[in-house]
Amino acid sequence: MRPTRICIVRHGETAWNAEGRVQGQLDIPLNDVGRAQARATATALAGHDFTAIYCSDLARVRQTCEPAARKFALPVTYLAELRERHYGMFETLTYVEVREKFPEQYARFRDKDPDFDFEGGETLRRFNDRSLKAIGNLIARHSGEDILVFTHGGVLEMVYRHARAVGLSSPRDFEIPNAGINWIEVTADQWKVWAWAEVAHLEAALDDLKEP
Repeated sequence: MRPTRICIVRHGETAWNAEGRVQGQLDIPLNDVGRAQARATATALAGHDFTAIYCSDLARVRQTCEPAARKFALPVTYLAELRERHYGMFETLTYVEVREKFPEQYARFRDKDPDFDFEGGETLRRFNDRSLKAIGNLIARHSGEDILVFTHGGVLEMVYRHARAVGLSSPRDFEIPNAGINWIEVTADQWKVWAWAEVAHLEAALDDLKEP
């Protein structure tokens, strides 16, 4: 049976990415760099044949998706389930500000406490379950096909950890750059990282998920 292949793209750069500011589920648009990254990503993917496109419903991801959707002439299905993790009290602050103002909460975040919810946000455990369920539903819906998914860095991290059987609380030793191209291949419910963090199509890309 032909494997299911999912190309997963992180959204392009925003002004908040460049500032190291926590966006979470706030609806921040792309900056000029991010819009150029979106166009470059669409060009880089042009040789592939996708049967469907899915996208987080937040603006920065929708804008990243638009050039590819035009190039492939495919409709886009927007899913709230593909949104970034809700960072609660951290949202709008830079990581530096969080570390200074909320040292105890920052330490729990840094240590990847699976049950820390940012005092009103989303726990890592709950976010992982949501992310994997969303991608798993797409795999079941498109068995044996190649599909294109635009989402956020946090979702990509959960996918990578699941595919590589890396625990939620272990240090992150892999990149998740803005507008990076990533592939997973699924055969008989086994997820495998086929390619990761491809950025040859970009002049530069931030990985702001690596907190200071």
